[in-house]
Amino acid sequence: MTLTSAATTDGFLRESRGQRLIDAATSDRELAAAQALVEEETILAHRSVQRALGLEMPSPSAVRWEGLAGRVYGLGLDEEQRAFLGLALSMLGIGHVSLAAVSDLGERRLAVMLRAIARLAGNDTLAVGTRV
Repeated sequence: MTLTSAATTDGFLRESRGQRLIDAATSDRELAAAQALVEEETILAHRSVQRALGLEMPSPSAVRWEGLAGRVYGLGLDEEQRAFLGLALSMLGIGHVSLAAVSDLGERRLAVMLRAIARLAGNDTLAVGTRV
């Protein structure tokens, strides 16, 4: 299968934005949340999420986690994506999402969230992306 130029560009931009999100992390909490969103993939693919985080600009800028938290229901995400995002934001101490929200996650997203929680607890052997 051959990728079109647009597909290649989209993939590069997605990876670039994901890496910027990881690189911008200033704490273990931010790093765990960033890695979870990058690994989950579909949430960061939404332009509305990129805009809310400040990732749509080509130049490096501060990540605005709080901007994302205030717009969770206006981002065009489905229920499972919102549950995942809420849990990731709760790692940062933003929002109040009960751990019971994991019951709304499918198997793949649950596995990503469990790895993120393990990272947050200091088990970095499960880390998917690392800082460069």
